[in-house]
Parts: sequence; structure tokens; C-alpha cells
Amino acid sequence: MNTGAKNVLHKVRYLFIPYIFILCACLVIKLLYTRHDIYFAINSFHTDFLDSIEPYITYIGDGVTVILLSAILVLFNYRSSFLLITSYVLTALTAQILKYSFDMPRPKAYFAAELDKIHFVKGLYILTVHSFPSGHTVTAFSAGVVITYLAKNKAWGLVLLFVALMVGYSRMYLSQHFFEDVTVGSAVGVLVTFLWLSYIDRKPFINSPRWNRGLLKK
Repeated sequence: MNTGAKNVLHKVRYLFIPYIFILCACLVIKLLYTRHDIYFAINSFHTDFLDSIEPYITYIGDGVTVILLSAILVLFNYRSSFLLITSYVLTALTAQILKYSFDMPRPKAYFAAELDKIHFVKGLYILTVHSFPSGHTVTAFSAGVVITYLAKNKAWGLVLLFVALMVGYSRMYLSQHFFEDVTVGSAVGVLVTFLWLSYIDRKPFINSPRWNRGLLKK
């Protein structure tokens, strides 16, 4: 049974510890460079190959992906499915509250006078509002924390961290978000999920035998 925050932190350490170093590096970058500098540095690096794969990578952080994964998990383990879907709902709700509270423009609107300098992936619809924070990044990091927490081999946290980082990068590559949106999105996903797991998974009901089976596992 989960005995609190210390237990959760220990289980997700392979994701959490390197993430903290990456987060600190992101904060340093933000202190040293402007929004304009960071955005155009990222946008200037593009290839046909990345143009073709980044739209698919970004779907990993889509809510539909987590919902489908939760639906699959309910066949085998109610607890795992519950932790994943509730973490998604809670972090997504937090992200939406922040989005509408700050109501920040996305790159296409923010750099409306410099659109001729921006590389856009052909055929992709580019959003213009509610930029901060990145919801896809929130979801990717939240799911990464939950799956790491549940996995028997905790070293999978390193792989899941990489996947979440790639989702965050895809949001910037596709000009859907700024560096700040992705950085804060990652923090929201990790922190809110960590707090939720520390609270809910210590409850006796979710660790009962009936919650540790699924529709296919009676």
C-alpha cells in the first residue's frame, strides 16, 4: 500500500530525479534568453522527416490516448485504470483553468507580424488562443508519472520521461506552444499527479482485492 508522498517519490525516482535537472536547465534557458530567441531557435530547425513524424508524436499527449489506455487497463486492473484516468482528469482540469485564466496567445497570433519567418508544417491546423500551459505536455507527463508508478520495472521511468519530453518538443516544433507553455505544462503534470497519487493510493478501498482485478481477471 502507498504510505504517502515518500513512497510515491521512491517509485517514480527514475523519472522524477532527471526531470528535476531538466526543469532547472529549462529555467536557466528562460532566464538567459527571450521568448522570441527561444521560439525562433526551435522553429529554425526543421526537416521533412520531422514534419512527417511530429504530428503523430504529439498525439501521444492527447487525452484520447490516455482514455483508450485506461479503457484497456480496466480489462486487467481496476486500480491501475482508475489512477491513470483520474490523474488525467485532474491535471487536464488544472490545465484548462490555467489556460482560461491566463488566456495567452499562441505563436501564430503572438508573432502575427512575422509569419513569413515561421516554418509551419503543411496541412496542420494551427491554434491561436489559450496557449499557457500546454495541455498535451501536461497529459504526457502525468501519464508518464502514473505508468512509472505502476510499472514493476521502475527504470521504465527514463523511457517515459523521454517520451513526455518528445511530446513537449512536438508542441513547440508544430508552433502550437511556446517554451514556457511546455515547461510549466510538464511541472503541472508531474506535481499534480504526484500529489494525487500520494493522496488517493493510500486509501484502503483502492488497495482492496476487488480493485486489483479487472473485467478479464476475476
